Amino acid sequence: MTAINANTSPDGSDVLVSIRDLVKHFDISGSWIEQLKLQDGRLQRKKTVVQAVNGISIDIREGETVSVVGESGCGKSTLARTVMGLYPPESGAVFYREKRIDHLSEAQLKPYRTRMQMVFQDPYASLNPRMVVGETLREPIRFHQPAIGSRELKTKVATVMEQVGIDPDWQNRYPHEFSGGQRQRISIARALAVDPKFIVADEPIAALDVSIQAQILNLMMDLQEQRNLTYLFISHDLSVVEHISDRVAVMYLGALCELASAENLFASPRHPYTQALLSAIPRLGRPFSHKKLSGDIPSPIRLPSGCVFHTRCPYVRERCRQEVPTLISLPDNSRVACHGVEEKWVPN
Repeated sequence: MTAINANTSPDGSDVLVSIRDLVKHFDISGSWIEQLKLQDGRLQRKKTVVQAVNGISIDIREGETVSVVGESGCGKSTLARTVMGLYPPESGAVFYREKRIDHLSEAQLKPYRTRMQMVFQDPYASLNPRMVVGETLREPIRFHQPAIGSRELKTKVATVMEQVGIDPDWQNRYPHEFSGGQRQRISIARALAVDPKFIVADEPIAALDVSIQAQILNLMMDLQEQRNLTYLFISHDLSVVEHISDRVAVMYLGALCELASAENLFASPRHPYTQALLSAIPRLGRPFSHKKLSGDIPSPIRLPSGCVFHTRCPYVRERCRQEVPTLISLPDNSRVACHGVEEKWVPN
């Protein structure tokens, strides 16, 4: 396994955000009374913990789009919110330009809020229904730039609305007066209002009509070019991920299975889970050959021993049941956590 420096990627590119061995669990035990379980004739107190993210490490280079994909419940959104500081991690670290930020207090984290912003999945829930759009956009600017003048504030709000395709004359309208696609444009404008460099987009088109999804994707790509933005893009739509991504991270039950360039991943997936995931995409001119996985996804409360994917893997061997795989680097700079790829018993 090749060690990767916290501020430099394997090809020497600058890293804007670095995620290091990030772990996030949720205690869902409830009250102490609910934790009491009868075992061997005795009451014992037992905690129930959801192991949502387990040791994820990803470097996100300046100006690129890294997408995170996987089945529902694999920990994609939890990873995104932990990176943004909305959830405190159990262990691990998050760096922004070499500065560790995951352990900072809310006051210490405030300067980084202008550099790191988030676009949420549901545009109906992420906007305050009692605030007009203009006030929604002015609020973060006033909070982070209290000395800004009224004329400059007005110009900035109008400019960012124009950039996302919303008429500045609509500032006095409420969210319910806009369509879903327009609301998501407003959510993007709110994120851009403080001039961030890094944006986490948590399934930003999942709640939109198919006809609107392409418009929002094209908008995000145009804004990335205009503002030199860096994206962490969360999605379950593989066709979207192939279109927008520079690199793709594949997660399964809180673990990172594979990290590769979008071109390499979609042309030649290495991890058995990635192969099964991509085989579900119909391709023009190719016979459809979906690799169906046997069994159900295990519970994140009781993860399997060894490789978390071994209960469904068609190439499983005894080592997979006993030993947790580590990410290994391949000649094409892809990284894969699989004993079978390491020992070459999984076909490419």
